[in-house]
Amino acid sequence: MRLAVVGAGSIGLAIAWRAAERGAEVTVHDPEPGSGASRVAAGMLAAVTEAEFGEEALLPFMAESVDAWPAFAADLERASGIAIGYRDIPTLMVGLDDGDRAEIERQAALYRSGGRAFERLGGRASRKAEPLLSHRVRGGVLVPGDHAVDPRALHTALLAAAERSGARILAERIDDPGSIDADRVVLAAGCGSAAFGLPIRPVRGAVLRLSAAPGQPRPRTTVRGRVQGHPVYLVTRRNGEIVVGATSDERGLDPTTGTAGAAHDLLRRSIDLVPEITEYHLTEIAIGFRPATPDNLPLLGRLDERTIAATGHYRHGIALAPATAERVLALAADDEAAAEKAFDPLRFKERS
Repeated sequence: MRLAVVGAGSIGLAIAWRAAERGAEVTVHDPEPGSGASRVAAGMLAAVTEAEFGEEALLPFMAESVDAWPAFAADLERASGIAIGYRDIPTLMVGLDDGDRAEIERQAALYRSGGRAFERLGGRASRKAEPLLSHRVRGGVLVPGDHAVDPRALHTALLAAAERSGARILAERIDDPGSIDADRVVLAAGCGSAAFGLPIRPVRGAVLRLSAAPGQPRPRTTVRGRVQGHPVYLVTRRNGEIVVGATSDERGLDPTTGTAGAAHDLLRRSIDLVPEITEYHLTEIAIGFRPATPDNLPLLGRLDERTIAATGHYRHGIALAPATAERVLALAADDEAAAEKAFDPLRFKERS
C-alpha cells in the first residue's frame, strides 16, 4: 500500500512509523515537522485525570491508548535509539481550597465510571504522597495509572523511527490532498486540518518550562490541581525540567498577545500548589495551539473511499497517538470495525 500522511506531528508520525514498519510505502508531507502542538504539549498520559463531563465517549479510547503506551514506548525507543522520557510515576490531583476539593469530588464520579484505579486522599495524605505540596492543599485523588512522556523527545524519536522504517519525510505544503499520488491519504495536520474543510478550531495554551538545579527538590509525582477554580499541572522530567501549564483561550492563531498575563497566572497557581517553584529557573514560555472540534472529540475515520481523517485530538494528541495509529492502519486496510461513530469526521455535516 502507498500511504500518504499530511502532517508530521506526533499523530502523523506515529501513523507513518507503524505503517512503514509493516511494509507500506509511506510519504509524510509537512513544511515544518513538529512545529505544532507536539512542540508545546506537556505529555500527560491520563485516562483518569483528563476525563471531562461531556466527553464520556472518549474514555474507552483513551484507556485503550494509555494502556498501549508502555509497549509503544519500548518499541519506539528500540526503533529509534532515542529515549523518550516515558515515566510511570503516578499523578496526584489536588484541590487548594474546599471549593477546589469539592470540584475534584464531583469529577471523581466520572473517574469511577471509567473503571480505573484511583485513591481519595485527605490533605495530610496528599502531602505524604507529594512532600512538596503546600500545607494549604485540602486533598484530592492519587492515580497510579496516569503517567507522562516528554513530547519533544517523543517527536524526535518518531521522526527517526519513521525514517529508519523507510518513510519519506517531504518538507512541503499540501493544499489539495486530492493531488497526492497514493492509495490512501491520512489528514493528520492538527490545526492545519481546517484548511481542508474540517471543523477544527485552534485553542491557545501557554506552557512554562522551568529547571531545578542538581540536588534541588523536585515533585516526585505529576501534580495536577485546581487553584480557586483554575486548573494547573506540573510535569517533572528525568533531566530536572518541570513543565507547568496550561492556560486555555480562543484568540485564533495569534501567539503574541496576553503572554505575560498567562505566565503570571501559571506561576502564581503553581506556586500556590508547590511553593518550591519559586526556587526554580524559568527557561521558556511557549505558546501552542490545540486542534479542537465542536464537541471536543477527535475526527477519526473515513472522509471518502481514499481519505482518512486523524485530527482534532484537542488536549489528548500525545496520549492518543498509539491507539490512533492502530485505528488508522485498520481503516486503511478496509477494516470497517475500526470505525467509531462518536469520532466520525462527517458527524457535523449529518447534523446540519
